[in-house]
This record gives sequence, structure tokens and C-alpha cells, in this order.
Amino acid sequence: MLTINGLEVVYHGVARVITGLSLSVPDAGVVALLGPNGAGKTTVLRAITGLLPLHEGRITKGSITFGDTELTGARPERIVREGIVQVMEGRRIFIELTVEENLLAGTYSRRDDWKPDLAAVYERFPRLAERRLQTAGFLSGGNDSPLNPALYVLAGAGAVAVVFYVLTRKTA
Repeated sequence: MLTINGLEVVYHGVARVITGLSLSVPDAGVVALLGPNGAGKTTVLRAITGLLPLHEGRITKGSITFGDTELTGARPERIVREGIVQVMEGRRIFIELTVEENLLAGTYSRRDDWKPDLAAVYERFPRLAERRLQTAGFLSGGNDSPLNPALYVLAGAGAVAVVFYVLTRKTA
């Protein structure tokens, strides 16, 4: 379970954007963060994935845990190793790499055998299989859209995906 308790986030040392946010994402559950522009949805995702420092933000209060693991203020690479990945909205692919090279980037932090998951991705998204050797930057928008959820699958069992402001937990 992903748990956020009493989260407070500040940007540039002065702008408090999130105050006292608490939420839980149960195993196999879905939580949607809804709100108008500027409500802090993206800030919450940055806090979960460790990307706040890139935007001059920091967590000043509260905690973020994944199972029994404390992740508050952890570096992004540690968070990925713990099984939390962010699937970005829009066309967030490596345009110079092939479709398959993009998919293999999703296996970066895996310590287990990811090849069965790659086969499952190709079975679920046959267009990706057909175009696996094509440069990803030349895919049309409709053909590259499966790349993001496929990367989530390839991040490994037990991962949490942050998808378009929705948090889900993949189960084995």
C-alpha cells in the first residue's frame, strides 16, 4: 500500500503548495487526484516520485511510505528500485531509440527475468511488436500511445504507476 500522511510541500522555500494531504492507495486499488489547475496534483506526484528537487520543491512535513518502506524525500532512483514508477502523460518516449529499446528502458531497475513481461506486452499490444525495430520518434500518436502503459508493465510486478494523475498498484 502506498500511504501519504500529513504531506506539506514548499517551492522555492516560501510557496506552500500542499498542506496536510493524506491518502492511501490500497493494493490493487485506484485513487484519482482531481482538482483545478494549480491545486497541487502534479506536486503530489513529484513528491511521491522524488522529483520535487528538480523543481526547487521539498517536503517540509509528513511522510510517504510504500508498504513498510519510508520514501519521504528519497532520491528518484531509489524510489524506482522500490517499485514505484511514473508513467508520464503525453509523448514521453526516447524518439531516437527503437520501440523495443524504449521498452527495454522500462526494465532498467529490474533484478528478475523481465523477458516474459516483454512477451506479454507484445501479445497485449501487437502494434508494438510489429513496429519493435522502428524508430519510436516516427510512430504516429496512436501507435506510440501504448508505449507508456507498456513501460509500466515492464517496470515489474508490485510497481505503482502514476498515470495521468491516477495511482494504481499492479499485482502479480
